[in-house]
Amino acid sequence: MKKTLKKWAIVVSAFASSMAFAQIDFSSTRFGVTAGPTYSRVQNAHNPSSARVSFYGGFLAIVPIGGDDMFYLQPEIEYLGAGENGQNSAVYASNYISVPVYFKAYFSEAESEFFGQLGPRFGFLMNQSIKNPSKPQYYTTDTFGKAAAFDFAISGGLGFSYKRKVEIFARFDYGITDNLPDLKVETQDPASLKAKKQHILSAGISYIFD
Repeated sequence: MKKTLKKWAIVVSAFASSMAFAQIDFSSTRFGVTAGPTYSRVQNAHNPSSARVSFYGGFLAIVPIGGDDMFYLQPEIEYLGAGENGQNSAVYASNYISVPVYFKAYFSEAESEFFGQLGPRFGFLMNQSIKNPSKPQYYTTDTFGKAAAFDFAISGGLGFSYKRKVEIFARFDYGITDNLPDLKVETQDPASLKAKKQHILSAGISYIFD
């Protein structure tokens, strides 16, 4: 676990350093709003389980890098619904203040164009809800694990921009840290002893103001 965190800390540091030396034009920063549905699972936890469908929504800034119209830094701050569902109507919901920081590249300088984005996502737990209507007293964080206060992932996606104002996209957040470090395992399944990493697939639409 410590080796994994150290490795990704080096990656994030390298990313931050490269941004520091890039020609970032903060004076031309534009702002926008973004929202969409999320589809999340927690690997190696609550087996058998299924995805939880929720949503995210928040604000973004888009900062030019260099002198052309292709490369940008895009930090965001969002409400993000995640977690997963279990058997018999069980819900393991975790909701976050999410802060992704993307390096964003359009495929050309055209006004309407495809783009890709990649960067770290930092998640700060707001609240957690574990419930099952059939067994309300049994379904607690003591039994099914308290979610970690911090969730780190690498996020990447592809999308299309219409006139650099309206953008639609899909992205995937690959969890790096253990999302449920205190989960009590009562099974012989070897996979359940591994880190409980949270992965999130989302689709979104953004509107960027002039």
